[in-house]
Amino acid sequence: MSKKSVPVVNIADRLAGFSELWSQKTVAVLNDYEVKLAKLRGEFVWHSHEDTDELFLVLSGRLTIQLRDGDVVLAPGELFVVPRGVEHCPLADEETAILLFEPAGTMNTGDAGGPLTKAAELVS
Repeated sequence: MSKKSVPVVNIADRLAGFSELWSQKTVAVLNDYEVKLAKLRGEFVWHSHEDTDELFLVLSGRLTIQLRDGDVVLAPGELFVVPRGVEHCPLADEETAILLFEPAGTMNTGDAGGPLTKAAELVS
């Protein structure tokens, strides 16, 4: 594959293309991993991913990752990896844009399930 046929992903343009909260959008695939964008506001659900770590990178806003033993607060440009099996609950007091990096097919609510469970949507 030539370099010209590999698409450049403009993160700002992709973020501008949707407004739905807590809905992951896959913008790139790397081996068996997906690079996802999401917009968050409010509190998600407590959940864990038994088989994989989960990387959160804050692009704008502020994200609190609640953990059972204390919170991690992230500002733009900061990232945190939630280790596999660790229960966590994302919380954003203001609209926050994030980038996630995790194995393809990882469900957003992990082991919790429920009405917020949604597969990532591929966007181009």
